[in-house]
Amino acid sequence: MSKETILIVDDEEDIIELIKYNLKTEGYMVLTAQTGEKAIQIARQSQPDLMVLDLMLPGIDGLEVTRYLRNHEMTRDLPIVMLTAKGEEADVVTGLELGANDYISKPFSPKVLVARIRSILRRRSKGDDSADKIRQEGSMTIDRARHIVSIEGERIDLTLSEFELLSFLSDKKGWVFTRSQIVDAIHGENYAVTERSIDVIIVGLRKKLKQYASHIETVRGVGYRFKE
Repeated sequence: MSKETILIVDDEEDIIELIKYNLKTEGYMVLTAQTGEKAIQIARQSQPDLMVLDLMLPGIDGLEVTRYLRNHEMTRDLPIVMLTAKGEEADVVTGLELGANDYISKPFSPKVLVARIRSILRRRSKGDDSADKIRQEGSMTIDRARHIVSIEGERIDLTLSEFELLSFLSDKKGWVFTRSQIVDAIHGENYAVTERSIDVIIVGLRKKLKQYASHIETVRGVGYRFKE
């Protein structure tokens, strides 16, 4: 059975070869790019199943690539795993806010990266097979199959992380979850992310949900819940 196609974007040839070798060993097909411009071109033409994207690139950097992809219909749902250098926490938060799905810091374990990629692709596959694909909250509709949220028939432009967070909380109305539990639920166990990034996603989500923003409640000292 054929595996998914992964696009690796990095300006360091040795990093590309390391990731490429480990992905091919797991049966994935691999595409590569060494610039942001080339990454965008390949993403649009080949429509890979996931992109591994270095933030520090010549020309258009990884954040600009992410912003471009999320603003275009053809690539808006492409899963993105960011590669970052240590000390780039601000860029990590920005990347997650723009819609990246996950990140891993250099130097990294190839096995951990492959596990992150497998987890993201598995969650997307499970989402397609979900029996309970549509949730209705008043005039807000959450369509898991198509990854679309609409309010009064108008589509709300959410990042993948915002959509997954909203879906998770709305599935268990009234339950309170810590930031760590939310991270595990929407990104998988042992996801190396700061608690601040969850707060950033929540802030962005509330802005977009308009009159439904108050449905996501902050429980001080604990975390968040979806109002019953």
